[in-house]
Amino acid sequence: MKVEGRVAVVTGGGGGIGGAIAAGLVERGARVVVADLDEHAAQRVVATLEEETPGSAVAVAADVSDDEHIRGLVERAEAEFGPVDLYFANAGVTGVPGLEIEDSVWEQSFDVNLRAHIRAARLLVPRWVERGEGYFVSTASAAGLLTQIGSATYSVTKHAAVGFAEWLSVTYGDKGVRVSCLCPMGVNTPLLYSGDASGHALGELATRAVTTAGAVLEPVDVAETVFAAMEEEHFLILPHPEVLEMYRNKGADYDRWLRGMRRYRQALEESTPTDS
Repeated sequence: MKVEGRVAVVTGGGGGIGGAIAAGLVERGARVVVADLDEHAAQRVVATLEEETPGSAVAVAADVSDDEHIRGLVERAEAEFGPVDLYFANAGVTGVPGLEIEDSVWEQSFDVNLRAHIRAARLLVPRWVERGEGYFVSTASAAGLLTQIGSATYSVTKHAAVGFAEWLSVTYGDKGVRVSCLCPMGVNTPLLYSGDASGHALGELATRAVTTAGAVLEPVDVAETVFAAMEEEHFLILPHPEVLEMYRNKGADYDRWLRGMRRYRQALEESTPTDS
Protein backbone atom coordinates (compact mmCIF):
# COMPACT_ATOMS: atom_id res chain seq x y z
CA MET A 1 0.00 0.00 0.00
CA LYS A 2 1.17 3.52 -0.82
CA VAL A 3 0.57 6.09 1.91
CA GLU A 4 0.47 9.15 -0.34
CA GLY A 5 -2.87 10.91 -0.05
CA ARG A 6 -3.96 8.73 2.87
CA VAL A 7 -5.36 9.80 6.23
CA ALA A 8 -3.62 8.29 9.26
CA VAL A 9 -3.91 8.20 13.03
CA VAL A 10 -0.76 7.54 15.08
CA THR A 11 -1.12 6.91 18.81
CA GLY A 12 1.88 7.41 21.04
CA GLY A 13 2.93 9.92 18.40
CA GLY A 14 4.56 12.44 20.71
CA GLY A 15 8.03 11.02 20.16
CA GLY A 16 9.98 7.80 19.67
CA ILE A 17 8.67 5.35 17.10
CA GLY A 18 5.30 7.10 16.88
CA GLY A 19 6.86 10.48 16.20
CA ALA A 20 9.12 8.98 13.54
CA ILE A 21 6.17 7.23 11.88
CA ALA A 22 4.18 10.48 11.86
CA ALA A 23 7.09 12.30 10.23
CA GLY A 24 7.53 9.56 7.65
CA LEU A 25 3.84 9.63 6.80
CA VAL A 26 3.87 13.37 6.17
CA GLU A 27 7.06 13.07 4.15
CA ARG A 28 5.28 10.52 1.96
CA GLY A 29 2.24 12.72 1.41
CA ALA A 30 -0.19 11.53 4.08
CA ARG A 31 -2.16 13.65 6.51
CA VAL A 32 -1.89 12.67 10.12
CA VAL A 33 -3.58 12.95 13.49
CA VAL A 34 -0.78 12.72 16.06
CA ALA A 35 -2.18 11.48 19.37
CA ASP A 36 -0.41 11.22 22.70
CA LEU A 37 -1.24 11.20 26.39
CA ASP A 38 1.27 14.05 26.61
CA GLU A 39 -0.47 16.79 24.63
CA HIS A 40 2.59 19.03 24.59
CA ALA A 41 4.72 16.25 23.10
CA ALA A 42 2.16 15.72 20.33
CA GLN A 43 2.05 19.45 19.67
CA ARG A 44 5.85 19.64 19.37
CA VAL A 45 5.84 16.86 16.78
CA VAL A 46 3.07 18.53 14.81
CA ALA A 47 4.75 21.94 14.97
CA THR A 48 7.81 20.46 13.29
CA LEU A 49 5.71 18.71 10.64
CA GLU A 50 3.70 21.83 9.94
CA GLU A 51 6.86 23.88 9.38
CA GLU A 52 7.78 21.58 6.52
CA THR A 53 4.29 20.77 5.23
CA PRO A 54 1.51 23.12 6.38
CA GLY A 55 -1.88 21.50 6.82
CA SER A 56 -0.43 18.01 7.11
CA ALA A 57 -1.00 17.18 10.77
CA VAL A 58 -2.96 17.96 13.92
CA ALA A 59 -2.16 17.12 17.53
CA VAL A 60 -4.70 15.54 19.88
CA ALA A 61 -4.37 14.69 23.55
CA ALA A 62 -5.69 11.17 24.02
CA ASP A 63 -5.67 8.37 26.56
CA VAL A 64 -5.99 5.20 24.48
CA SER A 65 -7.21 3.26 27.50
CA ASP A 66 -10.46 5.24 27.09
CA ASP A 67 -12.80 4.09 24.34
CA GLU A 68 -14.26 7.57 23.93
CA HIS A 69 -10.81 9.04 23.36
CA ILE A 70 -10.17 6.58 20.54
CA ARG A 71 -13.52 7.44 19.01
CA GLY A 72 -12.60 11.12 19.33
CA LEU A 73 -9.37 10.54 17.42
CA VAL A 74 -11.19 9.00 14.50
CA GLU A 75 -13.82 11.75 14.51
CA ARG A 76 -11.12 14.44 14.58
CA ALA A 77 -9.32 12.82 11.66
CA GLU A 78 -12.56 12.65 9.67
CA ALA A 79 -13.37 16.28 10.44
CA GLU A 80 -9.89 17.54 9.52
CA PHE A 81 -8.90 15.28 6.63
CA GLY A 82 -11.51 12.66 5.76
CA PRO A 83 -12.03 8.93 6.45
CA VAL A 84 -9.17 7.16 8.21
CA ASP A 85 -7.17 4.86 5.95
CA LEU A 86 -4.29 3.94 8.24
CA TYR A 87 -4.27 3.37 12.00
CA PHE A 88 -1.03 2.94 13.92
CA ALA A 89 -1.75 1.47 17.36
CA ASN A 90 1.61 2.51 18.73
CA ALA A 91 1.01 3.75 22.29
CA GLY A 92 2.46 1.46 24.94
CA VAL A 93 3.47 1.12 28.57
CA THR A 94 6.17 -1.02 30.15
CA GLY A 95 4.29 -1.83 33.33
CA VAL A 96 6.05 -2.86 36.54
CA PRO A 97 8.68 -5.60 36.85
CA GLY A 98 8.24 -8.71 38.97
CA LEU A 99 5.39 -10.98 40.04
CA GLU A 100 3.92 -9.10 43.00
CA ILE A 101 2.06 -6.59 40.86
CA GLU A 102 -1.25 -5.01 41.75
CA ASP A 103 -4.23 -5.78 39.55
CA SER A 104 -4.53 -2.11 38.62
CA VAL A 105 -1.10 -2.24 36.95
CA TRP A 106 -2.09 -5.35 35.01
CA GLU A 107 -5.29 -3.60 33.96
CA GLN A 108 -3.41 -0.53 32.70
CA SER A 109 -1.03 -2.72 30.70
CA PHE A 110 -3.87 -4.65 29.11
CA ASP A 111 -5.79 -1.44 28.44
CA VAL A 112 -2.95 0.34 26.65
CA ASN A 113 -0.99 -2.51 25.07
CA LEU A 114 -3.95 -4.63 23.95
CA ARG A 115 -7.46 -3.31 24.51
CA ALA A 116 -6.65 -0.01 22.81
CA HIS A 117 -5.91 -2.05 19.65
CA ILE A 118 -9.16 -3.96 20.00
CA ARG A 119 -11.21 -0.79 20.51
CA ALA A 120 -9.71 0.94 17.50
CA ALA A 121 -10.19 -2.10 15.29
CA ARG A 122 -13.77 -2.54 16.46
CA LEU A 123 -14.46 1.01 15.33
CA LEU A 124 -12.54 1.05 12.05
CA VAL A 125 -12.57 -2.45 10.58
CA PRO A 126 -16.29 -2.54 9.70
CA ARG A 127 -15.84 0.76 7.82
CA TRP A 128 -12.81 -0.60 6.01
CA VAL A 129 -14.62 -3.77 5.03
CA GLU A 130 -17.41 -1.66 3.59
CA ARG A 131 -14.91 0.50 1.68
CA GLY A 132 -12.82 -2.49 0.65
CA GLU A 133 -9.53 -1.24 2.14
CA GLY A 134 -7.76 -0.07 5.26
CA TYR A 135 -4.52 -0.71 7.11
CA PHE A 136 -4.00 -1.50 10.80
CA VAL A 137 -0.44 -1.43 12.14
CA SER A 138 0.03 -2.84 15.63
CA THR A 139 3.18 -1.96 17.56
CA ALA A 140 3.90 -5.02 19.64
CA SER A 141 7.52 -5.97 20.42
CA ALA A 142 10.03 -8.75 20.00
CA ALA A 143 8.86 -9.51 23.54
CA GLY A 144 5.54 -10.49 21.99
CA LEU A 145 7.25 -13.20 19.94
CA LEU A 146 9.89 -14.18 22.51
CA THR A 147 9.54 -12.80 26.04
CA GLN A 148 10.72 -9.91 28.22
CA ILE A 149 13.05 -10.80 31.05
CA GLY A 150 11.95 -8.82 34.10
CA SER A 151 8.49 -7.60 33.11
CA ALA A 152 5.56 -10.01 33.07
CA THR A 153 3.04 -7.28 32.26
CA TYR A 154 4.95 -6.16 29.17
CA SER A 155 5.66 -9.67 27.92
CA VAL A 156 2.13 -10.97 28.39
CA THR A 157 0.32 -7.98 26.89
CA LYS A 158 2.68 -7.79 23.91
CA HIS A 159 2.10 -11.50 23.26
CA ALA A 160 -1.61 -10.70 23.30
CA ALA A 161 -1.12 -7.79 20.87
CA VAL A 162 0.61 -10.12 18.40
CA GLY A 163 -2.21 -12.63 18.79
CA PHE A 164 -4.88 -10.02 18.14
CA ALA A 165 -3.09 -8.72 15.04
CA GLU A 166 -2.83 -12.29 13.73
CA TRP A 167 -6.55 -12.80 14.29
CA LEU A 168 -7.40 -9.56 12.50
CA SER A 169 -5.37 -10.60 9.48
CA VAL A 170 -6.83 -14.10 9.34
CA THR A 171 -10.39 -12.84 9.72
CA TYR A 172 -10.35 -9.72 7.55
CA GLY A 173 -7.29 -10.03 5.32
CA ASP A 174 -9.33 -11.23 2.36
CA LYS A 175 -11.82 -8.38 2.82
CA GLY A 176 -9.42 -5.54 2.04
CA VAL A 177 -8.10 -5.00 5.57
CA ARG A 178 -4.32 -5.13 5.73
CA VAL A 179 -2.59 -5.80 9.05
CA SER A 180 1.05 -5.51 10.06
CA CYS A 181 2.63 -6.19 13.44
CA LEU A 182 5.79 -4.33 14.41
CA CYS A 183 8.10 -6.32 16.69
CA PRO A 184 11.40 -4.52 17.34
CA MET A 185 13.94 -5.22 20.07
CA GLY A 186 15.86 -2.25 21.44
CA VAL A 187 14.91 1.20 20.15
CA ASN A 188 16.47 4.38 21.49
CA THR A 189 13.44 5.79 23.31
CA PRO A 190 12.69 6.61 26.97
CA LEU A 191 10.57 3.44 27.12
CA LEU A 192 13.66 1.28 26.65
CA TYR A 193 15.43 2.81 29.64
CA SER A 194 12.43 3.03 31.97
CA GLY A 195 13.57 -0.12 33.76
CA ASP A 196 16.80 1.55 34.82
CA ALA A 197 14.77 4.33 36.40
CA SER A 198 12.35 1.97 38.15
CA GLY A 199 14.57 1.35 41.17
CA HIS A 200 13.74 -2.36 40.86
CA ALA A 201 16.43 -4.96 40.19
CA LEU A 202 14.21 -6.73 37.68
CA GLY A 203 13.54 -3.42 35.95
CA GLU A 204 17.25 -2.85 35.48
CA LEU A 205 17.55 -6.45 34.29
CA ALA A 206 14.80 -5.86 31.72
CA THR A 207 16.68 -2.95 30.18
CA ARG A 208 19.98 -4.81 30.10
CA ALA A 209 18.36 -7.90 28.59
CA VAL A 210 17.30 -5.83 25.60
CA THR A 211 20.36 -3.61 25.19
CA THR A 212 22.74 -6.59 25.27
CA ALA A 213 20.68 -8.77 22.91
CA GLY A 214 21.25 -6.70 19.78
CA ALA A 215 21.70 -3.24 18.31
CA VAL A 216 19.69 -0.36 19.75
CA LEU A 217 18.10 1.29 16.70
CA GLU A 218 16.98 4.87 16.22
CA PRO A 219 13.22 5.45 15.82
CA VAL A 220 13.65 6.82 12.29
CA ASP A 221 15.29 3.56 11.21
CA VAL A 222 12.38 1.59 12.64
CA ALA A 223 9.91 3.83 10.82
CA GLU A 224 11.69 3.23 7.51
CA THR A 225 11.35 -0.50 8.07
CA VAL A 226 7.64 -0.04 8.76
CA PHE A 227 7.00 1.79 5.49
CA ALA A 228 8.99 -0.72 3.45
CA ALA A 229 6.97 -3.56 4.98
CA MET A 230 3.66 -1.77 4.39
CA GLU A 231 4.48 -1.27 0.74
CA GLU A 232 4.90 -5.03 0.42
CA GLU A 233 2.00 -5.63 2.85
CA HIS A 234 4.07 -7.91 5.09
CA PHE A 235 2.45 -8.94 8.34
CA LEU A 236 5.53 -9.28 10.54
CA ILE A 237 7.81 -6.24 10.67
CA LEU A 238 11.20 -7.03 12.19
CA PRO A 239 13.63 -4.09 12.32
CA HIS A 240 16.04 -6.52 14.02
CA PRO A 241 16.28 -9.42 11.53
CA GLU A 242 17.88 -11.68 14.15
CA VAL A 243 14.54 -11.84 15.97
CA LEU A 244 13.26 -14.16 13.23
CA GLU A 245 16.05 -16.66 13.91
CA MET A 246 15.37 -16.43 17.66
CA TYR A 247 11.69 -17.06 17.00
CA ARG A 248 12.49 -20.07 14.82
CA ASN A 249 14.73 -21.50 17.52
CA LYS A 250 11.97 -21.04 20.06
CA GLY A 251 9.45 -22.91 17.94
CA ALA A 252 11.88 -25.66 16.96
CA ASP A 253 12.64 -26.70 20.55
CA TYR A 254 10.65 -24.83 23.19
CA ASP A 255 12.29 -26.53 26.20
CA ARG A 256 15.78 -25.84 24.89
CA TRP A 257 14.82 -22.21 24.29
CA LEU A 258 13.46 -21.86 27.83
CA ARG A 259 16.63 -23.34 29.28
CA GLY A 260 18.68 -20.90 27.21
CA MET A 261 16.60 -17.95 28.41
CA ARG A 262 17.05 -19.03 32.02
CA ARG A 263 20.81 -19.18 31.49
CA TYR A 264 20.72 -15.74 29.85
CA ARG A 265 18.74 -14.30 32.77
CA GLN A 266 21.17 -15.84 35.26
CA ALA A 267 24.19 -14.48 33.37
CA LEU A 268 22.66 -11.00 33.41
CA GLU A 269 22.00 -11.25 37.14
CA GLU A 270 25.55 -12.40 37.86
CA SER A 271 27.01 -9.57 35.81
CA THR A 272 24.89 -6.88 37.47
CA PRO A 273 27.15 -4.26 39.10
CA THR A 274 26.84 -4.10 42.88
CA ASP A 275 27.31 -1.07 45.08
CA SER A 276 30.67 -1.03 46.83
